[in-house]
Order: sequence, then structure tokens, then C-alpha cells
Amino acid sequence: MPDKLRIALAEGDGIGPEITTAVLRIFDAAGVMSAIDFVPVEMGQRVFDRDTRGMTDEAIQTVEDCGLIYKGPMGTPIGGGGKSINVSLRKMYGAFANIRHFQALPGVETVYSKAGVDVDFYVVRENIEDTYGGIEHRLTNDVVECKRLISAPGCDQVHRQAFETARRLGIRSVHCGHKANIMKMSDGLFLDRFRRMASEYPEIETGDVIIDALCMNLVLRPQNYRMVVLPNLQGDIVSDLAAGLVGGLGFAPSANIGHHISIFEAVHGTAPDIAGKGLANPTSLLLSGLMMLRHVGLLKQAASIENALIATLESGIHTADFGHHLGTDPASTDTYADTIAANLGKKPTTREPLPESASDKVTFERAERPRHNTLLRTFETTRSVCVGCDIYLDTTISPQELAERLKAICATTRFELTLMSNRGTQVWPTGSVYTEVVDYYRVRFELRDMHDAPSLGQSPIIALLDRIAEKFLVTDFQPLRQYDGIRGYSLAQGQ
Repeated sequence: MPDKLRIALAEGDGIGPEITTAVLRIFDAAGVMSAIDFVPVEMGQRVFDRDTRGMTDEAIQTVEDCGLIYKGPMGTPIGGGGKSINVSLRKMYGAFANIRHFQALPGVETVYSKAGVDVDFYVVRENIEDTYGGIEHRLTNDVVECKRLISAPGCDQVHRQAFETARRLGIRSVHCGHKANIMKMSDGLFLDRFRRMASEYPEIETGDVIIDALCMNLVLRPQNYRMVVLPNLQGDIVSDLAAGLVGGLGFAPSANIGHHISIFEAVHGTAPDIAGKGLANPTSLLLSGLMMLRHVGLLKQAASIENALIATLESGIHTADFGHHLGTDPASTDTYADTIAANLGKKPTTREPLPESASDKVTFERAERPRHNTLLRTFETTRSVCVGCDIYLDTTISPQELAERLKAICATTRFELTLMSNRGTQVWPTGSVYTEVVDYYRVRFELRDMHDAPSLGQSPIIALLDRIAEKFLVTDFQPLRQYDGIRGYSLAQGQ
């Protein structure tokens, strides 16, 4: 029907088709199908055989037309072939914030359920940048580089989404997880933009926590956190750690939110070994679907289904992959789904039922198709000047010999050699003979007279690079800039 909301539907691989069918039956029983038209699209393992993207052109067009996609678990070729569809979709469509809800569920035994600890928190993960840009190079015989990119606009997008989600859900505290004590510029930027964004949400308490301490704290006292926002790689790791606290990825829903296209998915594996046997657990996909229903405004249906799910779990109904469950026999995937559908209207007894009096009408409005995808600059206008360069060399000679040769090369230039480091640790002008080095040096040249910086330009630096390249194998090059007088580059360990 033309007045229905269209959502692209990719059933996934392995157990994907059967858990998708099970969830859609629950949706149908709850009246969701009167408001939503699910449009099947071709994606997944079988598509990789004819297209390395793992998705057809028609599927891509449908997702872009709908603005929403609901998907089961997807397989990715191992060792060769195409890249992960999950990552490709998030990056291609600018789904910048991954939101996962981790809550203890009745009948899912964990060390916390046995201890009576109520686990209920969200992880919001930046979804586009960081090492997941996949920018890697082999620099020397022994060294490979992965470039980590963090941008102020990218930070602001995910932080705003975290605070807006917290405000909507009534969450009163948000923490920023980071490693700014070591990665002072990249994670430092992520933390700084978090603090700036927090000033716009004075009703929400904020804090920050170093990522290693966060992992320990989540295991020891998960009840101390309600929402944590993190950079991409750290958020990926913490998300799986958090899933382990509530029983596994089979109980962890996932939403990927973008300005124009959002993705709701099960993030567990395809489990091909149990596919078609009626053993699969559709809970993660169902909970992801509830996040989607709330995203589009179907709050009443989402509350009704969640109440029915909790009531079903309280009654001891579960699939085979729940693990130990009070000695009760497992139900099939279909029986589990049918029981949830039959329990619509029932209320849980072990927790406060969700109110089912909210809106049951779609309020989702698709944003206009963008003319371009450029993120607006977030930083205030700054004045930058170039003060030197870092040149990266492939060589196995000793630090002292290298320094002497480099000083001779730059003797008649406007630059002087000020630093050499290896694997991030300073080896010249000071260092230790016990520092082990590999065949990859960073050599830093800075202006002899910093008063020359405003008029320097790039030509003298390129000329210096050319001189160095005549004598050494250059693997990388990076100009050094100051922004409003503040150094825009890191020091070495030990400097």
C-alpha cells in the first residue's frame, strides 16, 4: 500500500532466513505489517559469487530509496573475495553511530544474573573513522602501517547521537571511553569534542574513562554505567565484551544510525552448522527490530513485543543455543517465535512492564537525498604555519651514523635535524643503547629560525625531501604544522 513505510529487508546467510521469518511472524501478529512494507533485497554470501560487493545494484538502489534496511547475519568470504557487507553498508551510507543495548534477560544465565546484578547499558560506537578506514601500507621489509584518522565532524556526529539518544531514553549519565593518555591527539580530539558537546546537555551527567580501566570496570561493576560512547575500534571491542556480560551476541541488538540511511541488524554469526535445523535463536534480530520500530515511531508495537518477549523468557521458553536454562527442554525457532506472538498482551512479572499506550503510527520522515556528502567544518577558523617535516626512512644503519649523515645533508638548508625515533621511541639526540630498532625511522627537521615560518611555504620542504631521497629510501613524508601557535604533531616517547 502506498501509505506504508518501505524498509529494505535482507534475510542474511546461514540461520538468517529462518530467524528473519520467525521475527516477521511476530511483527505480523503485533500489527506491524499494517504500517510497514518490507522489500526483499539480494545481499550476502551467494551474491559474492557474482559480485565482490556482496550486494546487487538493485539492492543498493532499494536501500537508498527506502532509507532503512533490516538485515540478518551476513557471511563474508575468508581470505579473499569481497569485504564485509556489514562494514561496507555502514561506511557507504554514512551510518556514523552504532548503538547497542545490553540488558540482562530472564532465563539467560550469567555470573551477574546469579549475583542479582542488573546489567542494563548502551554502547555508542563511532562507525566510520579510526583504523576502520582500512588505510594500510607495507613501508619496509619489516614494517606495516595502519593509518588512524579521527575528525572533529565525525566526533561531533557520534557524540550528538549519544546525547540525543540518552535524552530520549531518559538516561542521566554518559561516559566517554578513550585512550587519550597515550594517543593524545587522536583520542584527545575525541574526548575534547565529547566535553564540548556535553555542554549542550547540562541535565546529563558526564565522565570519561580510559579504555583499559573501562573494560575492567564493566566486568567488575557493569551497573555503574548507563551509556558509553567510544571511537570505532575501541567501541567494537567493548561491544563484544559487553555482549559477553549478558549472555552473548545472540542477545545484543544493533542499530547503525545515519542522517539519510540507517541499518538495523543482528551482529552475531551466520552459524551455518545449525542452519535449517530449527535451533537458531532469533532474539538479537528481534531486539534489533524493536530498536527499528522505535526509530520509526511504532512505540506501542515495540513495547507490546518486548513485554511478550520478556514474559516468554520468564515462562522458561528458549531455543537450544541459550545454554543451560533451569533444566527445561529447548523449543524450536518457530515454537519460540509463535509463543512470543501468542503472549502479545501479557506483561512480565520480573521487571516493570513497558507502557503500551504510546504512539502506534509511523513518525519517520525520510531526509532529502543529499546533493553532496561533505561534512561541514567543525573547528573554529585557525591560522596554521608550517615549521618543518617528518621524513620516514627505510634503513638499517645505526641511529648515530644516520644522524651524522642527515645533519650533513641539511647543513646548508633552513632546517636542522631535531629528532629521530624508531617505533615511536626517541633514539636521537638522546636515547638508550638498549632500545631495539627496526628498519623504519622517523627523522624530524624543524626550522632553525621559527620566525621564518609565516613565509616558509612548501617549496623549501620539498627541496629538503628531494635531498634526503637522493641518499635514502623515503617511505613517507609529513609536513609539521602549528595551529594558532599550538603544535599539531606528537612528540616521541622519551622526548
